[in-house]
Amino acid sequence: MGKASGFIEFNREAPRRRSTNDRIKDWREFYESWTDGQARNQGARCMNCALPFCHKGCPLGNLIPDWNDLVYKGRWKEAIESLQSTNNFPEFTGRICPAPCEVSCVLAINQEPVAIEHIEKVVADKAFDEGWIRPEPPYQRTGKRVAIVGSGPAGLAAAQQLNRAGHWVTVFERDETIGGLLALGIPNFKLEKHLVERRVAIMAAEGVEFKTNAHVGVNYPTSDLKRDFDAICIAGGSTLPRTLDIPGSDLVGVHLAMEYLTQQNRVDAGQIIPSHERITANGKQVIIIGGGDTGSDCLGTARRQGADTIYQLEILPEPPHSRGPGNPWPQWSIILRTSHAHEEGSIREFGVLTKSFFGSGGRLSKLQGIRLDWGPPDVMGRSVMQEIAGSEFEIDTQLVLLAMGFVCPDPRGMIADLEVQLDARGNVETSGNKMTTIPGIFAAGDMSRGQSLVVWAIAEGRQAAFGIDQYLMGSSNLPTVDLKGWA
Repeated sequence: MGKASGFIEFNREAPRRRSTNDRIKDWREFYESWTDGQARNQGARCMNCALPFCHKGCPLGNLIPDWNDLVYKGRWKEAIESLQSTNNFPEFTGRICPAPCEVSCVLAINQEPVAIEHIEKVVADKAFDEGWIRPEPPYQRTGKRVAIVGSGPAGLAAAQQLNRAGHWVTVFERDETIGGLLALGIPNFKLEKHLVERRVAIMAAEGVEFKTNAHVGVNYPTSDLKRDFDAICIAGGSTLPRTLDIPGSDLVGVHLAMEYLTQQNRVDAGQIIPSHERITANGKQVIIIGGGDTGSDCLGTARRQGADTIYQLEILPEPPHSRGPGNPWPQWSIILRTSHAHEEGSIREFGVLTKSFFGSGGRLSKLQGIRLDWGPPDVMGRSVMQEIAGSEFEIDTQLVLLAMGFVCPDPRGMIADLEVQLDARGNVETSGNKMTTIPGIFAAGDMSRGQSLVVWAIAEGRQAAFGIDQYLMGSSNLPTVDLKGWA
């Protein structure tokens, strides 16, 4: 603990966000830079607790007090070494993780937690600037070949770990660019794509082979994977979206959130989208259905496209502004959160059920909904929604974005070909070391865990790499990950 009184002397101070008027005019990151001194002051706030709950809050088990102390002392190179010992991609998690570690910070019991995520970001950025993060190819090769299907955070983490263990690794990506949702799903204002490209270039220099436009089970035979590789890790994500089966859902102007977000990322990358296929909020009254991170991403995107008015509708009741009695520290706090996108302007409505869409000539023009009453929870802690009689309403709209999450991976194609067993939720069933019911075939990330966070995906990829290495070699020196916790 570098400064015993740091948590008393310094308040929480995160990097400033660019003004809303400026940032909605471009697609660049919305945070301003943080000085070394500000980062060191935040590091000084860490109390180096005897029992650091932030470790359990972080799915990766990041050694948070260690690198907080190193940052406070200005030992930046040692800080990135500590950070990378548990986290393959701190430049990603330092930007897009919701920071369950901060919710579990002991300071959060009665004051603002240490700005852990922002410290992580500045450590990673400084390490890249100084050239401390560079390719680390293995000293020798095992001769074993591993296929990773999916190039999102789980697949990339598994690939990097296995490659550094000496195996020959090939990553298959169905889309035209490597990165999965990092590249196509998350908007540039949260994660600029040159950061993803930089990491992929490092991994390629380390010896990882990448194949794009290779949709296993569709245009790339699954049988070729079984024939050509000693082990397979499927990390293709949870891809079947939750939809609304209501009248008018087929009208032009009703779109899935991921369809909308991936198209804008492609436009940002320079692709030309034909005008009849372009999904734009420019000049429109937009409604986003879903109150989570994806809904927030749609909100920020619509604002930058020039939307007139944006509504965000959530079926659940408005969360409390502080922890409830059944949601104690250090659990993830179920509270109302205001994202950077909400600052940019929207109308948020809670306890709303969308009943139907209306239009003329096959084109959307109106949403019809009703307000809900969520009664007190029953003995099982579950509330039942009831429609409030007479609360029906309509909103004029020309664009509706469905941001209600994903159900499970697509069971067709590759999963069906591999004949792996699925659990009750439709996810790929795995053991503690992430092996499926078929020996030699592993699964990681949302494909096995269900829709979750980037930090969980990296943790799953690391654990799958350990399991694959152990399967191929009989034992493994790769680190294991505790995939249980309250995050």
